[in-house]
Amino acid sequence: MEALVSRSSWALLGVNLGVIGLAVTQDWSLATVLASYWLQSIIIGLFQAQKMADLTVFSTEGVKMNDVPVQPTVATKRGMVAFFLVHYGFFHLVYAMFIVQYGAIAWGDVALSGLAFFANHLFSYLDNRGRVRKVPPNIGTMMAFPYIRILPMHAFIIGGALLAATGGWAIALFMALKTIADEAMHIIEHRDAAES
Repeated sequence: MEALVSRSSWALLGVNLGVIGLAVTQDWSLATVLASYWLQSIIIGLFQAQKMADLTVFSTEGVKMNDVPVQPTVATKRGMVAFFLVHYGFFHLVYAMFIVQYGAIAWGDVALSGLAFFANHLFSYLDNRGRVRKVPPNIGTMMAFPYIRILPMHAFIIGGALLAATGGWAIALFMALKTIADEAMHIIEHRDAAES
């Protein structure tokens, strides 16, 4: 139950609500909203790569490379982190090509939200780093978490042209779904941690 009320969970909710408030009061375009969450997703990926790199004890159950089960070694960890960074980075390069098609982006607003998201994820990283897990984390599962958090963005990019024509409610719906996905994945990721 602690994960539901953790400091980092509350901070994540606060930052997401702050960005939603900024988007509403500043009348952000769809492209600016998507670019802000695209930048947040990159930040999430970088912190997730660092968390994987920090692991000293981890599970590789169900993880295969070239159809061969892997052992929890330093070499495996390095290979998984490198693969994640390349794959996740390419994924976001493709996303960027779609996002710029949605119109003008207010880069100052994107930078401001990016700073808020970076500060939040740095706080979460530092706040949760000292926690001891009841079971060793599975590095394959850790690699999947950032992809799950961006499912609302993925769905919105695919259907965004249709929804954007309906007005601001679609953008508000997207931002609400993104906030729910962020909170849910944060809680799931940290649910088995206990104070050290």
